[in-house]
Amino acid sequence: MRLPTTAHTSRPWRIHEIAGDFRVEDVWALPTPGGPHDFPHLVRQIANGPRDGATTSSPSLVYRLLFEVRWKLGRLLGWDKADSGIGTRVPTLRDRLPADLREGPRGPDVRSDPFTSLYQLHDEWAAEMANRTVHAVLHIGWVPDEAGGHRGQMAILVKPNGLFGSAYMAAIKPFRYVWVYPALLRAMGRTWRASAEERRAE
Repeated sequence: MRLPTTAHTSRPWRIHEIAGDFRVEDVWALPTPGGPHDFPHLVRQIANGPRDGATTSSPSLVYRLLFEVRWKLGRLLGWDKADSGIGTRVPTLRDRLPADLREGPRGPDVRSDPFTSLYQLHDEWAAEMANRTVHAVLHIGWVPDEAGGHRGQMAILVKPNGLFGSAYMAAIKPFRYVWVYPALLRAMGRTWRASAEERRAE
């Protein structure tokens, strides 16, 4: 379920100290109900991506096709070249981390996407990526839910690269809302339910 921007900005996340010049592009409630100590499982699930060979947790064909088109366009037009990323076109946000976050757990990088982890806390994880279109932050939080438990919350923070980056973000917005996010959340929910059953069986 898509949430208002205030669902992210009203919480005392540490990312506010680091990415104050980024705008909140999207906020979503994740279908990942759990207890107060389940956040590390969610971080590992997102970092690892869909399980190899697990069709029940893989995103839809449309989702995969859209990303395949995006990566092919990126290769063709040079959007994702090494000189457009973190440490080349833009400095890493790790340079902005206060000492306690810089010296604490970094968290895992995302295996299936070009996101590099910034930091991980007991209820918050952030990772960044950059290319010729945008510098973006993936932020995952662990928040109380309406049923007395907890669930994940995902926010995407962005800093578009000039007019081209802003135009690109506007152009892909319909695709994100109609196909990408719904498919991603369904796959995430299926994987979460399967892993919860496995944890209960242990």
